[in-house]
Amino acid sequence: MIELQDISKSFRVAKRNPGFASAVKALFSRQYETVHALNEVSFKINKGEMVGYIGPNGAGKSTTIKIMCGILTPDQGSCIINGRIPWQDRVAHVREIGVVFGQRSQLWWDVPVADSFVLLKDVYQVDDRQFQHNLDELVALLDLAELLKTPTRSLSLGQRMRCELAASLLHSPQILFLDEPTIGLDAVSKIAVRQFIKKLNRERGTTVILTTHDMQDIEVLTERIILIGKGRILLDGNLPELKKRFSHEKTLRIEYYGAQPQLVPGMTVIEQQAGRLVIVLETEICTVSQAIAHLSSQVEIIDLSVSGISAEEMVATLYKEYQL
Repeated sequence: MIELQDISKSFRVAKRNPGFASAVKALFSRQYETVHALNEVSFKINKGEMVGYIGPNGAGKSTTIKIMCGILTPDQGSCIINGRIPWQDRVAHVREIGVVFGQRSQLWWDVPVADSFVLLKDVYQVDDRQFQHNLDELVALLDLAELLKTPTRSLSLGQRMRCELAASLLHSPQILFLDEPTIGLDAVSKIAVRQFIKKLNRERGTTVILTTHDMQDIEVLTERIILIGKGRILLDGNLPELKKRFSHEKTLRIEYYGAQPQLVPGMTVIEQQAGRLVIVLETEICTVSQAIAHLSSQVEIIDLSVSGISAEEMVATLYKEYQL
């Protein structure tokens, strides 16, 4: 469905020193710097996949999304989506994609949300029956009934993002590009948006490409992640398998009766209170079962939990590994 091959993109950016004298000088003689946003980026995404496209700020995520949307033209390489080249067949292409940019709005600022939806219906040439069916479904799923008569400028960020998501889906796109869709949302709104995206993928088979710095979004929504850094694809893999790769350590939380137990090699206390310990296990030295057996032989265990590496910790480790 989506295939990128050796995509590269550079930008020429004007630079100058601060100060009035430098500003005047720049009027007559500008200095430019070439920024290589993407460098031979290649990957494939199949129909119905949900993919997390992650990387630090400035890595090239948004540039890639804009190329796949047809907004930008790459310097070199090929991008084929549903058999089309996005920047050459834009009219046909945009009918099959939905886009949500967390930092930008596709809704008209001073008119009620419902009017923006009607305008988008005309832009995408959606027939009346399909539009009403999609609108009713989206209003119910995203709880928008009370927001339709409200101008966009009067909405909170969480309310606006729910409306943005609905606006991107009114024309039943096959592919949904989400660039920081939960930025600034409260916990309730984040959960609602995540549940909706999962339902959309499950019931409609919509392909979802998600860029975000919120690793909970990645952990809840995706099984595959593509890591980009300094304009290059550094890693493309299955999230559970990647977690296994970084699962040499486990965190053991224990509440107990009795004197503080003695530890064995491979067990390190990182938090300690009366009757409570948080221990990091190096599983190559001391397995979870060995640790539990050792502790239960010394104290009466009241409560115990074991957790592995989180997506956030794993990605932070990857950033360090690739020096991002």
